[in-house]
Amino acid sequence: MKTAGDPADTRPYLDFDGRVALLRTAAELARSVTHHTLPVLHTVIESPAGPVLVYDWRDGDLLHDPAARERFRALPTAEILAALDALYELHAALDAAGWVEGDFYDGALIYDFDEHRLTVMDLDMYHRGPHRNAMGRMFGSERFMAPEEHALGAPIDTRTTAYVMARTAQVLLPEPPPAIHAVLLEATTTRFPNYQALYEAWLTASSTTADCLASRDR
Repeated sequence: MKTAGDPADTRPYLDFDGRVALLRTAAELARSVTHHTLPVLHTVIESPAGPVLVYDWRDGDLLHDPAARERFRALPTAEILAALDALYELHAALDAAGWVEGDFYDGALIYDFDEHRLTVMDLDMYHRGPHRNAMGRMFGSERFMAPEEHALGAPIDTRTTAYVMARTAQVLLPEPPPAIHAVLLEATTTRFPNYQALYEAWLTASSTTADCLASRDR
């Protein structure tokens, strides 16, 4: 379950109304896109303390935890690529529905090492449609953020999603195979024009890499 917390609690950065707004965004996102990496949102209960979002439970380890992240990075390359394929496929669906990345980092990822299953959660700061950076330094982890997420007034759009997803792969895949490395390098230097362009390049590189890994293991 997700709640906005105690309405009287002044410790969080956002006030209660701001926290409620994020829950409304989370519910809208869950209702607009269905994907196996996303826990199913069963219901939203309206309470005196704001909405309560009731999701499926998912087992696994949070990849923001250093031990879990290093365990994930030590997996066979093919297994890491399968998880990243799922993450990229999810963002293709989100991109098609008009969602733009916001505050994405490894704290949004759970990996079930027994079932080899990735879960993506806490996308509350995703934004429906392009917008402008109104903060300067936006919410997020430095390891994942695009340059425009540090620049007041900069456009935040599908190119931002592409950059952040490329950085995610660079963080989680310690030794990218050559075809994958080339795509991620382009995504974080000259940049792709949109997320779909990154996704298509990723699919080609991932397929080529999978064939190479399969041939090597025969």
